[in-house]
Amino acid sequence: MRGGNGILGVSAKNFQETSIIKTRKQWLKRKEKWLVVLGIILHAVYMLSIFDIYFKTPIVHGMDPVTPRFTAPAKRLVLLVADGLRADKFFEPDSDGNYRAPYLRSVIKERGRWGVSHARPPTESRPGHVAIIAGFYEDPSAVTKGWKANPVEFDSVFNRSRHTFAFGSPDIVPIFCSALPHSTWNSYPHEYEDFATDASFLDEWSFDQFQNLLNRSNEDASLKQLLHQDNLVIFLHLLGCDSNGHAHRPYSSIYLNNVKVVDRIAERVYDLIQSYFKDNLTAYVFTADHGMSDKGSHGDGHPSNTDTPLVAWGAGVRYPVPVSHIHHSENTVLFVDKHMHDMPTPPEWGLDGIERVDVNQADIAPLMSTLLGLPCPVNSVGNLPLGYVSFSEVDEVEAVLANTRQILSQFLRKSQLKESSSLHFKPFKPLANYSMVLDQIEYLISVKDYEAAKNLSENLRSLALEGLHYFQTYDWLMLMTVISLGYVGWMIYLILHVLHSYTSLPGKILGKDLVVNLRKNAGKVYFAGCLLMGLVCILLLVEHSPHLYHAYFAMTIFLWTQIFSEYQFIKALWRDMHRREVYYFIKLIATCIVSVFVLEILVKSFMERKLYTWCFLFVGVTASIYLFYLIPWRSGVPIFVWLACWFLSVFTLMPAEIPDNTQLVVASGFFIIVIGGVARYLNKHAGDSRYWLSLTRDMKKPKFPMLFQLQILLVGFSSLMVSLSTSHRTEKQELLVLHQVINWLIAGFSMVLPLFSAVGLLSRLTSIFLGFAPAFLLLSIGYEAVFYSALALALLAWILFENAILCTSKVNRSSTSINAMEDNIIVAHEDRHLQLSDMRIPLAFMVFFNIAFFGTGNFASIASFEISSVYRFITIFSPFLMAALLIFKLLIPFILVICAFSAITKLIQVPLLGCYFLVICCSDVMTIHFFYLVQNTGSWMEIGNSISHFGIMSAQVVFVLLLFALTNVYTKDIQPRSRKQFSRKAMNLEIRVWNHIV
Repeated sequence: MRGGNGILGVSAKNFQETSIIKTRKQWLKRKEKWLVVLGIILHAVYMLSIFDIYFKTPIVHGMDPVTPRFTAPAKRLVLLVADGLRADKFFEPDSDGNYRAPYLRSVIKERGRWGVSHARPPTESRPGHVAIIAGFYEDPSAVTKGWKANPVEFDSVFNRSRHTFAFGSPDIVPIFCSALPHSTWNSYPHEYEDFATDASFLDEWSFDQFQNLLNRSNEDASLKQLLHQDNLVIFLHLLGCDSNGHAHRPYSSIYLNNVKVVDRIAERVYDLIQSYFKDNLTAYVFTADHGMSDKGSHGDGHPSNTDTPLVAWGAGVRYPVPVSHIHHSENTVLFVDKHMHDMPTPPEWGLDGIERVDVNQADIAPLMSTLLGLPCPVNSVGNLPLGYVSFSEVDEVEAVLANTRQILSQFLRKSQLKESSSLHFKPFKPLANYSMVLDQIEYLISVKDYEAAKNLSENLRSLALEGLHYFQTYDWLMLMTVISLGYVGWMIYLILHVLHSYTSLPGKILGKDLVVNLRKNAGKVYFAGCLLMGLVCILLLVEHSPHLYHAYFAMTIFLWTQIFSEYQFIKALWRDMHRREVYYFIKLIATCIVSVFVLEILVKSFMERKLYTWCFLFVGVTASIYLFYLIPWRSGVPIFVWLACWFLSVFTLMPAEIPDNTQLVVASGFFIIVIGGVARYLNKHAGDSRYWLSLTRDMKKPKFPMLFQLQILLVGFSSLMVSLSTSHRTEKQELLVLHQVINWLIAGFSMVLPLFSAVGLLSRLTSIFLGFAPAFLLLSIGYEAVFYSALALALLAWILFENAILCTSKVNRSSTSINAMEDNIIVAHEDRHLQLSDMRIPLAFMVFFNIAFFGTGNFASIASFEISSVYRFITIFSPFLMAALLIFKLLIPFILVICAFSAITKLIQVPLLGCYFLVICCSDVMTIHFFYLVQNTGSWMEIGNSISHFGIMSAQVVFVLLLFALTNVYTKDIQPRSRKQFSRKAMNLEIRVWNHIV
């Protein structure tokens, strides 16, 4: 044929291009599936990295105990731990001016030492007892391995004793004694811990067990002989204050009376031991594991939880010392609970004239070991509080030196382990000459310069503690660098994919042939990447690194290999950047700054949800002003956007714990009906407006004309069922089976109806809004029902904003579609290329996606959501079904957000997957920030929240994709009214109207 055309008029060249396009699209589809799988694997692997960085056990084994070189002042030690006893409630007087612990106050004033023991969060029973008895702060690996058993076996004062007698709670005593052969212990059943009673009888139980032990020894010769040996520890765990504090609060008469109970027990224990042994060789330590907040809880770092009493007396303990102002200089050192040293004693305690010696909680372990002449627990990080011991100068120095050697031995062991497995070992330089310092200390002792020897020992101990921290965090820089590079590489790879596949850049800067053959010569890059990966894996094997280290490095190297394999495209991009004008760089930098700023606000919102209020107040004003200058105010769009944003801003000021308000839920149902009715009216009558044209008036006749009326009826019926079900359950304390069946049918049937609605954008979105409304109403208990409508209105405002920008754009959409086919063989003919300004779409999605969480509470914990939300569907306890209903309730706002997002991509004709990859890129900016915010200290809630924030953002690559797949069932048929659907007459009329406005 003429013109070189082939059969049917298609040239061979066109046929070849069509084949290439088809092949390329198939390749792209496979690549994006692989990209999603890679993202899932990457986020799963990197999520595990926090446990190698932040939650690695500080405990090492293989150290020899350091035997002290002084004579033990005590043969036995009694440890009394009043669980949950606050320092202020112990020391302060009651309302009558009488002190609650008269016996222990007499000890403080006449024959003992006192102070405040500072606990480090998490202020829980297990960590507190570990610090007191083992001398180190709770092993962070306990976060992942549970409470009841020891995650890692550790040494303790009990282990070093000849024999330990322990009585108390089944949650504490077995931790330290169940695997200890030289122990005699007993604990009461869990059933005894009844919060409905006065728990002080638990303290009496512990004392009775000890008293029975001594009485039994009068008939048991072997027991009597054991009791008269040295190096014995007697441990009484007194749980009463903790249980009464939880049940009745620490300011209740029951809790305050329990303080008197433990004081009397301390007195009776002292009298019992004095009468039994008659040798004055017993040391006594009275303290608490943690305090109690006014709300009856504990765990965080508030002083009411971290400040606990410490009283010591008996053999080897110094007598009271009058306050001396000479040594109370300004000390800027902090305790482990972040409080300053030398804090003033409250006047109401009545102890101003007696010297107070505060300690860190872990310091109690070396104190007890020293009083018994035992080696300190080998994992202890406590400093011996010399203010409590009554030693000669030489014994005092020897005690400090033993404590120093014990901590130094831990440091040396960690250093040895790290050096043995490191090819390039970096020692802790301040302790490079530790042996010379030890020799100098020994020399000073030999020449009887005890003060200098003590000071040098204390300095060496401080350096050893710094060295322990150095090796605990030795791999942090390497691991955090690798993980950060991995996340950055993943984001760069995503951006390159979007630029390559969904923008006009490849066709402009490379040409069609290079676009097709872009990665042909990447073999050298892959070879270098494989070589580097193999080399790194060999190095990690030589260093005996954990298996996950290999995965971290492999993933990061793999990502950067993929990036460098695109070197031709990157090189072309670099050349293209050099040809750009300054204005383009300003726009690019401004877009990046605004994007990071918005994402950082979202990060902060996890800790302070009220930020969304300010965010939407600001957006409401700025967006409406922008639209006011862009389109006529008579369209009503600017005012609507302003009001919708301000309405949504109210909900993050609401309490996270939603109060019950059935009337509000019922009223919300009628509000939803009104919104649906207005949307229906606009769909029929607002199409003459340029700014509603793309959203309204379906060209096809709907298959089910009465569908809208049926949906409105179901919303009204669900509101009625909310009222009926709640009132009947309140009166009868049960839910009728008929009510349950009706509620399930309404919720299930209504969610199917949107599939049969008209395919116009506003019609389908309105149907989706009405379809999920009954289920959400039936799962609502208060203001969240109104939030559903507010979110829907704000999402409509977003759509109208994008539509207004689209209508006023000078870009000819028809020519854009043609250019898309000519310049890029990837973008579908109905879509246009992504542009820099389109970054606002994934950013807006991230904001709406997060407010869908925060609008109805604290999404980081499902426990924060009221279980009564599910009572209209089920009242019999079924944890899995109830949790599923709660999660479904949380998903409904997300479904609205993603449906709106999908509709916008169809409206402005941008590729949905391209926008999805930009959303994942945005979420990973937040993920990196949360990676650095993970905590391994603080309360369990603070630690858990930091992990969950990081985990939630890491999971978004899967979570958002699943929601896209789910909502695609509803949104795939949406057909915004494009210009191709307009008659030529309508188009000409529209152009004339627009020219008149301009």
